[in-house]
Amino acid sequence: MSFDHLPYRPCAGFMLVNHAGLVFVGQRIDPTAHGYWQMPQGGIDKGEDVREAALRELHEEVGVAAHMVEVIAGTSRPIRYDLPPELQGRVWKGKYRGQEQHWFLGRFLGEDADIDLEAHDPPEFNAWRWIEPGLLPELIIPFKRAVYEEVLAEFRDLI
Repeated sequence: MSFDHLPYRPCAGFMLVNHAGLVFVGQRIDPTAHGYWQMPQGGIDKGEDVREAALRELHEEVGVAAHMVEVIAGTSRPIRYDLPPELQGRVWKGKYRGQEQHWFLGRFLGEDADIDLEAHDPPEFNAWRWIEPGLLPELIIPFKRAVYEEVLAEFRDLI
């Protein structure tokens, strides 16, 4: 099967904002994304609700449980991206051409001390911080930049 005929991996992501309107980002440990920052996201399990998947990923990756979040909105449609040529066939055992992501926006009701990068084994991130929303596209790995621009455009007025 050619790359163009492969399916997209179902994925859910979460834009977590604090009381000051800043967005959570974590620095990826993955060597293919070294030095880049991203919001929590990951695969949707078969039969799993997309909102529940986003909250699960948030909890697994950064230790923020659902009761620590007020979910505000979800994107109006899933957003797709294709893997760049150098990652095609290497990521996800070559089964997917990219991801189809469902994003959610939520207000963090906890304290910074509630964030736990060791919640996931192995950890996804080696550092985290709160940033101005407009900085998101320049911090993400370039092939996901259009996704972050679209998520930001959709959620900007709700942050």
